[in-house]
Amino acid sequence: MYRNLEDCIIDLERNGHLVRIKEEVDPDLEMAAVHLKVYEAGGPALLFENVKGSKFRAASNLFGTIERSKFIFRHTWEAAENIVALRNDPVKALKQPLKNIGNGLAAWKALPAKKTSSLPVATNKINIEDLPLIKSWPMDGGAFITLPQVYSEDPDKPGIMNSNLGMYRVQLSGNEYELNKEIGLHYQIHRGIGVHHEKASRRGEALKVSCFVGGPPAHTLSAVMPLPEGLSEITFAGLLSGRRFHYSYIDGYCISNDADFVITGEIHPGETKPEGPFGDHLGYYSLTHPFPVMKVKNVYAKPNAIWPFTVVGRPPQEDTSFGALIHELTGDAIKQEIPGVKEVHAVDAAGVHPLLFAIGSERYTPYLAVKQPTELLTIANRILGTGQLSLAKYLFITAEDRQPLDTHDEVAFLSYILERIDLHRDLHFQTNTTIDTLDYSGTGLNSGSKVVFAAYGEKKRELCKETPQELTELRGFAGARLVMPGIVALQGPAFTTYAKAQEELQDLCEMIRTRGTLPTCPLIILCDDSAFLSDSMKNFFWATFTRSNPSHDMYGLNSYYENKHWGCDNVIIDARVKPHQAPPLIPDPQVERNIERLFAKGASLGGIL
Repeated sequence: MYRNLEDCIIDLERNGHLVRIKEEVDPDLEMAAVHLKVYEAGGPALLFENVKGSKFRAASNLFGTIERSKFIFRHTWEAAENIVALRNDPVKALKQPLKNIGNGLAAWKALPAKKTSSLPVATNKINIEDLPLIKSWPMDGGAFITLPQVYSEDPDKPGIMNSNLGMYRVQLSGNEYELNKEIGLHYQIHRGIGVHHEKASRRGEALKVSCFVGGPPAHTLSAVMPLPEGLSEITFAGLLSGRRFHYSYIDGYCISNDADFVITGEIHPGETKPEGPFGDHLGYYSLTHPFPVMKVKNVYAKPNAIWPFTVVGRPPQEDTSFGALIHELTGDAIKQEIPGVKEVHAVDAAGVHPLLFAIGSERYTPYLAVKQPTELLTIANRILGTGQLSLAKYLFITAEDRQPLDTHDEVAFLSYILERIDLHRDLHFQTNTTIDTLDYSGTGLNSGSKVVFAAYGEKKRELCKETPQELTELRGFAGARLVMPGIVALQGPAFTTYAKAQEELQDLCEMIRTRGTLPTCPLIILCDDSAFLSDSMKNFFWATFTRSNPSHDMYGLNSYYENKHWGCDNVIIDARVKPHQAPPLIPDPQVERNIERLFAKGASLGGIL
């Protein structure tokens, strides 16, 4: 049980999970590049002891593997798992009261504790410019905090038990921010802090915000946890760390006594400044947009403070471990929230939010001679209206029928759906709706569409296991390659406009139609580089589902409308890069060469790769 981040660092090093980097490393791109290289190699956690331009040390890759993440929480994991399970299913506690006494005691011990003394983080007042100002990608707008715990309270019901602790990215420098006096906060309005901000603005008041950085690793994980109703992030932080969350107030701002750093300040009604660009978890930059600006009150640092950070980019990255931990802790929560759901899997390789695989139940029409999706459609609407699942663009959903299914066996699951889907009946669109703020495949910020692929019933087709002849030697379209059974990648001309794309797709469909039918190939992906897209399932998921907007980029062979329902014989998804989409993340070659010194023989990271 760690009292602070230093305890965790020492424990990881003692057990061979951490390496110290003694050489000076530049926070401008170099530290991020080192992190990415070590993460990709499955390497250890890192402690940067000599950060250029800052007296503070920095740590990264703490959660870089599932094994290391579980090691960090090995003493408290079971208790946290049990409490979450009880929240999801309180009847368990009633049925087994003696067994659950320990869980009750653990929950009680997790309640936050207000302290009036022992505030190590308030020992030193510093400035923003004293921090490790880490810039991760070449086009980033400045330095960002990538593992913040952003704390706010409900203006209508102040107090820590009505607070929100969330991981919203924080821009420390660059753009129009006045260094040391202003920082930017990026969050979506439906998130907890957004609700608090809206309430404060309605009252004509500034919202007091505290940004905690560091502290026990449990505090960091708690900031990203989708917790059951009634279980606060602060309480969960105490539960997972094995000790109560210690806090105090200074000038009306909540201070985490265990944090390494705390930044306090106010968000005033209606005040925004440009935030971004930022290299984000979809593998592209999120671009510059107006977001709330926070007027900095104070910046605190404890003695020997350590600045934790991560780097996000095209998945998998360190935040993939966060997702896996969250799934293990709360995996059954979705079953309680949405009756009939067995499993929902946000596909990490597709950037998490764009693509969901789900297994539901199908009990509505057992008397029908022909099995078809019915209850599944009700469940699909519930999924797309629940929390962060509502950000999805593509949902593939089915129900088990005489054989078990696993959404994490992605090829087998997708094959099962493609073998059974009726493309005249089983495609269901939602247009002019919301998608992820970070997804630029749509028609504007937060604006795009969704489609449900719902399949259930008997097997309708065998899937092609090699590229059909009908998709080869097509004028203007080349490089047909099999991605997996039933899915073929086809390379087309560079995308220019949607009007031109419609002409190109009409020509493509006409050329295929003249050659016959494609019953074994229900899904065709039009792309810029078919060799890349078909090289791995990771490439397929990423390129296809981050670069397409269902309403605008789905076409069909022999498509038609009937009573406002769209159907076709074969789906074609246009996954070519569009001019309005954000640029992909590309490392700086010079930085890559610069960091080679750290991996040379005799250097701190020699032998790691």
